[in-house]
Amino acid sequence: MTESESPEAVCDPGSDSADVVIVGAGPAGLVLGNILLSHGVDCVVLERAARDSVEGRARAGFLVPHTVRVLERNGLDTGIRRRGREHGVCEFRTEDGRFRLDYRLLGRGEPHTVYPQHDLVADLLDRYLDGGGRIRFGAEAVAVSDADGPTPAVTVREADGRPVLRRARYVAACDGRHGVGRRSLPPGAARHHRDHGVSWLGLLAEAPPSLDAVGYSVHPRGFAGHMARSADITRYYLQCAPGTRADAWSDDHVWGELALRMRASAYGPLVSGPIVRRAVVDLESDVIEPLRHGSLFLVGDAAALISPSAAKGANLAVLEAEILGHALVDDLVHGDPRALDRYSERCLAHIWRAQEFSRWMIRLLHELPDPGGDSLFRERLRYARLAALRDSASAQHWFAENYVGI
Repeated sequence: MTESESPEAVCDPGSDSADVVIVGAGPAGLVLGNILLSHGVDCVVLERAARDSVEGRARAGFLVPHTVRVLERNGLDTGIRRRGREHGVCEFRTEDGRFRLDYRLLGRGEPHTVYPQHDLVADLLDRYLDGGGRIRFGAEAVAVSDADGPTPAVTVREADGRPVLRRARYVAACDGRHGVGRRSLPPGAARHHRDHGVSWLGLLAEAPPSLDAVGYSVHPRGFAGHMARSADITRYYLQCAPGTRADAWSDDHVWGELALRMRASAYGPLVSGPIVRRAVVDLESDVIEPLRHGSLFLVGDAAALISPSAAKGANLAVLEAEILGHALVDDLVHGDPRALDRYSERCLAHIWRAQEFSRWMIRLLHELPDPGGDSLFRERLRYARLAALRDSASAQHWFAENYVGI
């Protein structure tokens, strides 16, 4: 007997059942909820964390132009128009020197918009609640059952521990790689997974940016990265050995390693400050195929995990949420299921292209493990890629188009 079939899980057809049950209150779930709400579709968002935890999650902050357009055309861009900042320059540092790419002038001529993800989530949540949207914080979805039937059920563990069944017409799993969506997949679902063998120590520092560009430094001791978040906050990355603890290095060690790998002695000192958050990120990629299983849809990190090397994760989540949102409106409001039938195919085309570019970036920035391989050969290839990016106009245009595209 499965957890969702347990006799303790009582069916409650009350206020938290809906035509669409959305699991997860990240960018994907909240964009989806806002789109459905604006078209009169009955929906509810289930989120296991408390509201302050949801709004305080520090994540990426680089939004591609398509994400900004999604927010604009769905009336969700108030905050980003007021506080978002355009950014369009990369600086690469290597043993052969440094070079800069103003990618706003390359490819399609579009920049990123820097807007911290926790600010975006707060905007989307305010808009959803102001519009009368329903959300349950502290409600942990633990199973989806009957997804192959007309009324799937989500088993929810309430704050007091009671399991309750919430009925729906469709379930959108926007709850990440370890969430209920993936745990409820049928045996036939395919998972493609790759561990790239690289780990980053992700750092958030209360310090102004040290350069006016996204900094990528390739160094014999490992990759180092610099990404501005605001006038007073900067995110840094340091490649570390897999299995390293987030607290293994002191602040002084971190700043010394950043200065060394970013070649501060040659190109100018880093502005240091308190390190307020740390996390070790293992660079992995995986994709679930298909993204629809009966009445269950996977969105965002539940659909595909992408390494942070090219800042695609949140952007893919927003794209998928818009595609699914309007497809659900077509079906539930207009009786047209064709877009729902194409959801998986459409999203997977974008996901695989983003995965390919992410993999290219990983190979550009890191010496990848290859037991028994020729490390000098791989190193020469990596520097040849960097040289092409520095010297070739066609390589630069290709990079710009993929760097800001999904």
